[in-house]
Amino acid sequence: MRAISGLWRWRHNPLCRATDLAEAWVALAALLLILVVTPVVGSLVGGLAQDTLQESVRDQRASRHLVTATVVRKLEGSPLDADPEATTGRERRTRVVADWTAPDGSVHQGQVMASLDTPQPGDQFKIWADQHGRTVARPLDSATAATHAVLAGVGAALLAIGLVEGGRRLVVWRMVRRRYARWDQAWDKAGPDWGRTGTGS
Repeated sequence: MRAISGLWRWRHNPLCRATDLAEAWVALAALLLILVVTPVVGSLVGGLAQDTLQESVRDQRASRHLVTATVVRKLEGSPLDADPEATTGRERRTRVVADWTAPDGSVHQGQVMASLDTPQPGDQFKIWADQHGRTVARPLDSATAATHAVLAGVGAALLAIGLVEGGRRLVVWRMVRRRYARWDQAWDKAGPDWGRTGTGS
């Protein structure tokens, strides 16, 4: 981006080549794209992600239900582990066999993770299930969805910045290659006698 500062300084400089000005204009255009277009791209992608994720939150809240399960027995040798869906990640869980009733009235039994330190037969705890009683993960909450949407917007903006900068570098690289090719042609025309006395150079 140093070429931008040279754009104003070199506008009347007799040593300024057309390619120098072209590089400066390319850099200025890239900077304007980064400052104007990439925030718009990030905002659009973040907004679309927010709409999609919030719709997913509503769908999950409508289709997933918190039901009460009753411990039948603890599975021996089952380790305690943290619930990956928990907000803090510190909630301890124990694998047990439990009974629960689905929202549609059907009765189910199976292995589930109980949020109990020392589960005993008859203890009750809450699990998430769908309408037919199949265990499911807890529904996505609005705050997490909003965080994912913001990250998507930031990622899209950074990707756009990378594409603009990559395009600028590619254009400048091609300009430099052409400049070197013209220099080689000029040197070929000057010939091997360049700089010798009496050769008219």
